[in-house]
Amino acid sequence: MADQDTRAPLISETRRRFEAEYLQAKTDKYDSRDTERLQQDDTWVDNFLIWRDDNVDDTLKMIDESFQWRKEYAVHDLTESSLPKRFFEPGAIYLHGYDKEGYKIFWFRVKLHVKDSKTQFEKKKLVAFWLERYARREHGKPLTVVFDMAETGISNIDMDFVRYIINCFKVYYPNYLTKIVIFELPWIMNAAFKIVKSWLGPEAVGLLKLTNKNEIQEYISAEYLPPYMGGTDTFKYSYPPLVDDDFQTPLCENGPMTGEDEVETKEETDVDNKESPDSNEEQALNSKKANFAEQTPKSEECEKQDSKTKNAKKALTTFKGPLLHIRKERIISLFQPSYVMYITQAFDIHTSTLQSGIPYTIGKQVHEIHCGS
Repeated sequence: MADQDTRAPLISETRRRFEAEYLQAKTDKYDSRDTERLQQDDTWVDNFLIWRDDNVDDTLKMIDESFQWRKEYAVHDLTESSLPKRFFEPGAIYLHGYDKEGYKIFWFRVKLHVKDSKTQFEKKKLVAFWLERYARREHGKPLTVVFDMAETGISNIDMDFVRYIINCFKVYYPNYLTKIVIFELPWIMNAAFKIVKSWLGPEAVGLLKLTNKNEIQEYISAEYLPPYMGGTDTFKYSYPPLVDDDFQTPLCENGPMTGEDEVETKEETDVDNKESPDSNEEQALNSKKANFAEQTPKSEECEKQDSKTKNAKKALTTFKGPLLHIRKERIISLFQPSYVMYITQAFDIHTSTLQSGIPYTIGKQVHEIHCGS
């Protein structure tokens, strides 16, 4: 992407022309939250422009179509409770894992989809729910779509639904698609595949990747593939709760790494936690006497990072384990049966870091964890 200063004139022109040529005549067709965001969110406008090769006329048409769809589907108001529970339960659609380029994977297990015109609109809303949920959490970061066609039959094929999914990325969520990985396309679907290519258009047809068990690891490593795809991922979808592993959190080799935001909230937390050591050196000397949240010393590397990050923000690295979302006042039993964790406020942590003695500091939310048998 070009420098933001170079993009600014295009973004300004798009906003000005949209207001003059579309907004005044179609105010009732748009959600005001979208039109307000268009004036404030440069990245959003730029994504529309990028997806239309900086052609402002085409970009305006795309924004118009996207905004009308967003109002029709009430995208801003889609919540887990607003959709029928039975649509979440099979696990036909969910977000989980990352491809080799670090992009989130949006799974469609086609064999679990049954074509039904009576439920089509609600199923389309389910796709919108997942996409909007992701877009709000990972602002502007693209993802990879996997169509898992294993064990798929004719009754599972719904071309209208497939076209809708493609339109979600082609029009409604611009610049959010990195690739579409199709796993084990049945030979009977070859003709349908040609239709899908035509829907994508020549500029995006290169995003389609036909794969089988021997080829899919070109795009996704074994750790995020189920065994039937040749992978080692033991993840099994279940509902409730929602699959909720789409966060990134600071991490160093032997435990959480303190970032700028964490330093600020840690200083606030220390007011209530008088036993906390003043320096890493004291922490190493007094670790056996400190409370539970301070018992595990950091590595030498983390100690150096901690002193350096008091005035500088550190880059984020990614956990490889799944996230566990803990809601307010719930008590969660850990993997060690003798421990129970008491949480006083909702936040997200990675289950791969749930080990006795590790302090948990997440973004701007710092919480003390109490464990006991």
